[in-house]
Amino acid sequence: MIPLTSAREKFVSNLGKKGRAQATVVAYSKDIEQLISFATRKQKTDSHEVSKADIEDFLTYLSEHEYTKKTISRKINAIKTFFKYLMDEKIIENDPSQLIQHPKLEQNAPRILTKIEYRALRDTVKEDVRTKAIVEILLQTGVKISELANMKLSHIKLDGGTNDNGVLEVPGTNSTPGRTIPLNEAVKEAIQDYLKERPKSKLDNLFVTKTGNPLLVRNIRATLGRYFKQISLENVTVNDLRHTFIAEHLKRGASVLLVSKIAGHKRLTTTENYLKYIDRQEAAAGELDEL
Repeated sequence: MIPLTSAREKFVSNLGKKGRAQATVVAYSKDIEQLISFATRKQKTDSHEVSKADIEDFLTYLSEHEYTKKTISRKINAIKTFFKYLMDEKIIENDPSQLIQHPKLEQNAPRILTKIEYRALRDTVKEDVRTKAIVEILLQTGVKISELANMKLSHIKLDGGTNDNGVLEVPGTNSTPGRTIPLNEAVKEAIQDYLKERPKSKLDNLFVTKTGNPLLVRNIRATLGRYFKQISLENVTVNDLRHTFIAEHLKRGASVLLVSKIAGHKRLTTTENYLKYIDRQEAAAGELDEL
């Protein structure tokens, strides 16, 4: 028998050894600590004493204290990972979290910029070559902000492949498959203009600061946030440029399969979900046109 507090310490240590992100380790540690605190109030202090009913009571407690469904779902992930670890280590014989279900998350409609809005944004950033290149890449290729921040010079092939304007090679991650995205003239020109003025750097990162350091996700958000505010774009985030890319091409009749592949969606249903928010043309376009 191992006390819950000791089991938690072993679990957190194991997460670190497995190389999980520090933010994940901290979040899971706090989530399990919160569960243990709740269980202790029910006189449950040993690892084998926690039941499915105890976990359900804990989740009900969270809901009653106005935790969002998304937060509760994350805590369920932590709980399931915790008890799976205890099972693997033979600390417990039965997993009380196995049949716990995630709450059904309500999906908000994506914020899709109108043609007037995204053209206003492009016009506003046109004198800032770095930000212009960032906007064009996000708007014309649909990449995620994390993919943009991690983009390397070697990922841009302006004279490669069968496409006259070149291609962008996006490496795969755990959440998004790798893919090759054809570039159009607008994004190619924006990248070329930026490369002429790109600060010298020992790094291969496409986007760098004036001192040659990597341009981080928070830097990109802050920069675009200022431009959003400048042209009074309300309730807009950087990721909404990706939403706009997907929705606009589907609206124009592009193949759902093609848009899904370019966007890097793991499931076709993710792309199809956008069809609820647009008026789609009947004729399917074979290629992605410039926005």
